[in-house]
Amino acid sequence: MGIRAFKVDSFTAEPFAGNPAGVCLLEEPRDERWMQAVAREMNLSETAFLLREGDGFRLRWFTPVAEVSLCGHATLASAHMLWEEGILADGETARFATKSSELRATKRGDLIELDFPAKPEEPAEPPANLLEALGVRPAYLGRNVFDYLLLLESEEAVRAVLPDFALLRRVAVRGVIVTAPASTPGYDFVSRFFAPAVGVDEDPVTGSAHCCLGPFWAARMGKSELVGHQVSARSGVVNVRAAGDRVFLGGRAVTVLRGELLV
Repeated sequence: MGIRAFKVDSFTAEPFAGNPAGVCLLEEPRDERWMQAVAREMNLSETAFLLREGDGFRLRWFTPVAEVSLCGHATLASAHMLWEEGILADGETARFATKSSELRATKRGDLIELDFPAKPEEPAEPPANLLEALGVRPAYLGRNVFDYLLLLESEEAVRAVLPDFALLRRVAVRGVIVTAPASTPGYDFVSRFFAPAVGVDEDPVTGSAHCCLGPFWAARMGKSELVGHQVSARSGVVNVRAAGDRVFLGGRAVTVLRGELLV
């Protein structure tokens, strides 16, 4: 019997929107080289690998070219699959042992909520090539452990960014967030996320970026619960609840493919 594999659209209630993730349910440990080869074959922004470990699961994430330390949409996809396949009962908490410590997912109404570490930014100077690659002059620039964050003047400015990905690839960082207050009703802020250095020119919806965006906008807007709209071509919505050193990310997910890996 092959390894059960799925494709799930995360942070959306509709298929063919949000951020697609691969999810592989392993029965035994597999080495990094194999997981990287599978992620390259899947050719999605991230593929998650789940292995039962005690009362939880070991979880790792790979882009087509590299392993990453934190990924929101593939964690959401993984939790969704565990409940949808009956591996976890509806009332159970999904517990994941990861490179970013233990992460948890629970069901809150029709949302799956991820309990993630906050990753706030601090003011930073722009590195060589960053502003030239994005063609912007931000009102504020910061950096956290993973990414640069650039505050732009408007939602329209965020939507209009046309990066030079070859130049952006030279910036030594996982990714770059551009963000602004939302002008579209129903949302508090908008964002986009670019990560060509790890093989993803533009990520459709980035849960881990909201570990930075949550505290950033909570402090500026004076409220702890916000709705973020990632305005990529596929688009997606992330409900954010900032709580000290944790950020709770809420979203929906839709399974679009079930199959087996035969190798």
